[in-house]
Amino acid sequence: MRVDLFDFDLPDSAIALRPATPRDSARLLVVDPAEGLSDCTVTDLADLLRPGDALVLNDTKVIPAQLEGVRRRGEDAVTRISATLHMRIAPDRWKAFARPAKRLKAGDRFSFGDQNNACLGTSLDGVIEAKGEAGEVDLKFDLSGAALDEAIAASGHVPLPPYIASKRADDDRDRKDYQTVYARQDGAVAAPTAGLHFTDDLFARLERSGIERHFVTLHVGAGTFLPVKADDTDDHVMHAEIGEVSEETARALNAIKARGGRIVCVGTTSLRLLESASDEAGTLHPWRGSTDIFITPGYRFRFVDLLMTNFHLPRSTLFMLVCAFSGYETMRNAYRHAIDSGYRFYSYGDASLLVRADEATK
Repeated sequence: MRVDLFDFDLPDSAIALRPATPRDSARLLVVDPAEGLSDCTVTDLADLLRPGDALVLNDTKVIPAQLEGVRRRGEDAVTRISATLHMRIAPDRWKAFARPAKRLKAGDRFSFGDQNNACLGTSLDGVIEAKGEAGEVDLKFDLSGAALDEAIAASGHVPLPPYIASKRADDDRDRKDYQTVYARQDGAVAAPTAGLHFTDDLFARLERSGIERHFVTLHVGAGTFLPVKADDTDDHVMHAEIGEVSEETARALNAIKARGGRIVCVGTTSLRLLESASDEAGTLHPWRGSTDIFITPGYRFRFVDLLMTNFHLPRSTLFMLVCAFSGYETMRNAYRHAIDSGYRFYSYGDASLLVRADEATK
């Protein structure tokens, strides 16, 4: 499909720079292809779902993966660089997107962190092992395993999305705000942002309403922020992300489907993972590995019935996904309504609850 079909105009004022307070006070647009649009709030979620439904949440935890430092080539050739880690490939190696990429080559040494206090152990050193396309590099660190994790935590910053980072610097509030209350598994460089709306109080209301919750893990990579530069979706290459569905979770979710409950994914990351782990008959299997699934209109969903997600960028793979889920015209109309009604967009913005197009006809 032509990528420009997924373009739309979004006023700059619609981009949220801070989350709603409290988290579950954010607005929630319910999108049902059969019933139309309903303006609600996230606190209404327990009334919108049915007893026996199950929320599926991504418990990945954002690490401070934005690193600032220098590239060294010899004694005098020093250049300021930044890197956003996006996938761990070994105990001492990460793939990253680096800037300025044109000034980097394999074999260059790098040093991230406080350059004036290297003796205190606050610098993070290594070598660029390989250089790929679109600014991607393979970084080999001098540290490994837990020691490397601790150094990244000490030297790194919260990797705010570009549409927020271009307007303000990250601060201490972001370390809490850009993390779900149920984050457990270190490894993401971007938050599963639909999950940012949940609070302990909301979970308690959902539990009292008979709505289950189950967890999967997909470590969101910085590739989620990359624009689609191709003119046709067939020419776009997705970056892979690492995820896991446990045997226990697969068994529980299959049982919920069998008794008529609905699978409600919180975020596109959990949806992409479940669809990757499901077979064509609609059975979910235990799964661990990398997925680069790219969902566009025409995709036949195997397992997921409803999707809670934030409002996404024009021409993005995520806007393509929601168009595939609830229908192209339905989502164009929903986004037009959201813009006209003052909904807040992107990572810190409001949410939507989408009914799958074929589910809406049942």
